[in-house]
Amino acid sequence: MKIRKLFQKTQFGIFALFGLIVLSTSALTIYTVQTHLSTEYESNSRNIAKTIADASVDILLNRNLATLQSLIDQFVEIQGIRYVYITSDNGEYLAHTFVPGIPEAIRNSDPFETATVKRTLPGMGEFVEVGSPILAGFAGTVHVGMDLDVIGLKIQRAIGQQVYLISILLLVGVLGSIWFVNLAARPLGDLLAFAVKLARQEEPDGAQDERILARDDEAGELARLLLHVAQHKNAPDEPPPPAAKGAG
Repeated sequence: MKIRKLFQKTQFGIFALFGLIVLSTSALTIYTVQTHLSTEYESNSRNIAKTIADASVDILLNRNLATLQSLIDQFVEIQGIRYVYITSDNGEYLAHTFVPGIPEAIRNSDPFETATVKRTLPGMGEFVEVGSPILAGFAGTVHVGMDLDVIGLKIQRAIGQQVYLISILLLVGVLGSIWFVNLAARPLGDLLAFAVKLARQEEPDGAQDERILARDDEAGELARLLLHVAQHKNAPDEPPPPAAKGAG
């Protein structure tokens, strides 16, 4: 699909505009989706931690650690939740889902921390951990770890769908712009062919000439002007007027 030189800069400007729109839209989409999903996962994990904390009160009062272990085991089956552990009011580990044992990074951390913390556990991966106090911390603390790999995969899938849609719109927009530019340039080509025919002193003939002459826009006006100039230029010279009687 050839683009005439007169419209090449226009076409380049359209490409640049579409590219800017795609890049800015993609960046905003990636940031929005990533922020939204990360916040959503963190909020869900914090709700899970609070649910476990509320359900653990009676269990801890009865010192039924087997039931406590059974309680946290079922929450690990939720997608994105990788580990759960509960510490007592004096920092003792009452129950956990680590196999075969509690990682050293967890043991060296603050057992009463409830703020969001990013952790790197050797052999396990990257995690975001949230906590919730049990009876305002007097009965212990629940800690829930989210797997960042799972969260990242969810974000990539969500972003990928948006990027595919934007890429399709970019392709359609670029092809559409080329078609519209060529559509606008078609009268220019007809006018150029018409001017060449007049320069060769050929009479306008054919559907293409009739089409350009019948147009009611600038291309048609210019074609009719060129035809008018060519006809007057090619017209035979008028004979000189006869000399007056009695002259000379």
